[in-house]
Amino acid sequence: MVVNSGLRLVRAVVASGLLMAGLLAGCGTSNQAVPDARSVVPTRSGQVRGQIADDHRLFAAIPYAASPTGARRWQPPAAPDPWTGQRDATAAGPRCPQTGSGNEPVGSEDCLNLNVWTPVSASDRSRLPVLVWIHGGSFINGSGRDFTPVGLMNAGNMVVVTINYRLGALGFLAHPALAHDGGQVGNFGLLDQQAALRWVRDNIASFGGDPAAVTIAGESAGAMSVCDHLISPASAGLFRAAILQSGPCQVQADRDTAIAASRDYAEKLGCVGETTAIAACLRAVPVTRMLDMPLAFAGNGDDRIPGPVTGEALLPSNPVAAVHAGQAARVPVLIGFTHDESTLFAAESYLKNPRDFTAGNYPNLLAGIVGGRAEEVARRYPVGDYAHPVLAYAAVGTDQDIACPALDMTAALARSASVYSYEFDDPHAAAPTELAGLPFPLGAAHALELPYLFDHVEGFPAGHSTDQRALARQMIRYWAAFVNTGDPAVADQPAWPAYQGQRTLLLAPGDSRVITDAATEHRCDLWNAVAPK
Repeated sequence: MVVNSGLRLVRAVVASGLLMAGLLAGCGTSNQAVPDARSVVPTRSGQVRGQIADDHRLFAAIPYAASPTGARRWQPPAAPDPWTGQRDATAAGPRCPQTGSGNEPVGSEDCLNLNVWTPVSASDRSRLPVLVWIHGGSFINGSGRDFTPVGLMNAGNMVVVTINYRLGALGFLAHPALAHDGGQVGNFGLLDQQAALRWVRDNIASFGGDPAAVTIAGESAGAMSVCDHLISPASAGLFRAAILQSGPCQVQADRDTAIAASRDYAEKLGCVGETTAIAACLRAVPVTRMLDMPLAFAGNGDDRIPGPVTGEALLPSNPVAAVHAGQAARVPVLIGFTHDESTLFAAESYLKNPRDFTAGNYPNLLAGIVGGRAEEVARRYPVGDYAHPVLAYAAVGTDQDIACPALDMTAALARSASVYSYEFDDPHAAAPTELAGLPFPLGAAHALELPYLFDHVEGFPAGHSTDQRALARQMIRYWAAFVNTGDPAVADQPAWPAYQGQRTLLLAPGDSRVITDAATEHRCDLWNAVAPK
C-alpha cells in the first residue's frame, strides 16, 4: 500500500524553514569571514573562492552541472560551463523553483549547485571522509542551502557537501515527449543527484575530501533518494556507506503510472499534439505555471507528489523490492525514523479542518488512509487510547507509512550488509513556531531530529534542556563515527550494535539504549504483511 498521510512529508516543514538544522550551542557560523589563501580551491571547471571563519571553510553555490534552462530543460544534466579567474563562492546560490512559505514562487531554474563545508585545517592533502547530504521536501521543496553542518563536520573532521536537484515537474515529469537516454522517462532530479556525486568524486580531493570515502545521506524525500542510489546501476561506486532518515522508500511511481499522470499534466498546461510540439510547448511554459500545478503521480488524492520513476534502466525496480531481492549495494547503512513521524502531517491536516478530527469521525479518517481495513485498524488503534483523535490518526500514519517500512527494509538490508537501526524519541523535541498552541503534542515528529544534527533551525524557539543538548552531542558523535568508519560505535557512549536480533538504538534524552521491541510497539505485524515487496 502506498503512503498516504505520510507523504504530506516535509512540504510544510521546508516551507517554514525547518530544514535548516541544529541544536548545539557554540557550533554557529556567525564568525566574520576573513581573506585567506586557503579560500581559493581549483575544480575541474575553474577556481572557486570561498570564505573562511574560525571554525569552517565554506564554498557555496558551486555549479556541478550546466544550467538546465531553455533547450536543457528536461534534459539529463550536462557538464558545467568552465570559467576563468576565481568564481565567487561566498554566498548561497538559488534554490530550485518551488513555492515559499507564503506560497509565492521562489528560486531559479539555474539551480544545480552545491555547497562544500570543510574544517579550517583541511587541504588538498587531507583526504577526509565526505558526507553528501540530500535534502528532503517531498521532491517539491528544499535546498542544500538550508543546512549548516559545522558542528557535525568538526566532530567528524570531515567534509560535508549539500546539494540542490531539480524538483517538482522540472525534476520528475515523465512525459514520453521528453524521453532521454534511449527512451527513458523522468528521473531528472535523480540524474542531477548522480551528477553531483560524480562531481564529488572528481573534485572533492581539492577541498580535502577523500573521493573513496563518501557517505550519502538524506531525510524524508532525501532518504527516498538514498534508497534509489542503493539500487541504481548508475550510482554504483559513488559512495561507500548510506544514511536513511525517515524515508518511505516504497513510494516510487512505476513507469506506466508516471507516464499517464505526466500526459494528463501536459494536457492541463495546454501542451498537446505531436511529440516535438509537446516538447517545445512544455519547454516554453513559465516556471510559475508549473508551481501552480504541481505534478502528482505517486500516492492517492492530494497526497500525491512527484518523484523517481521505476522500471527504467536508471531505476530498474522499486527499491523495497530490490532490497528484498538482495540487489542493493552492499555497503554499511544507518537507518531509522522518529517515534511520532506523522503527528506533523496530522497537525497540518488538523489546522485545515479541525472539525474532522473527532472521535465520531475517526472511522472516516481511517478509511481515507487505509481504505477497507478501517475497522480492523480501529481495533488495533482504539481512539479512546489517545489523548486526542489526531494522535490516534497520526499513530496509524507513523506505523503504516514510515516506521514499519523502515524496520522491514532494515531487516532486509541486514541480510547482506552491516546495518544500524535507530528510533528518535524525544517527546519534547522543539516544534516549528507556526505549530505552537495545538491542543495535542507533536512528540518526536517527522524531521524533528534534524536540529540535533545540524547547527541552526530557522523557525524554532530558542532554548533547550540539558538532556536535549546531551542527546544532540550523542547523535552528532554517532553520525560522525559512521561517516568515518561505517560503524557508529563511540567508546564512551551507549553501545550501538548492528541490527541482528532486531536491535535498535532508542535515541532519547537521558535514556539512549538498545531496544528489541520497536516492531511490536509500532504494530508491524499489521503493516508489513501488506508492504510492497
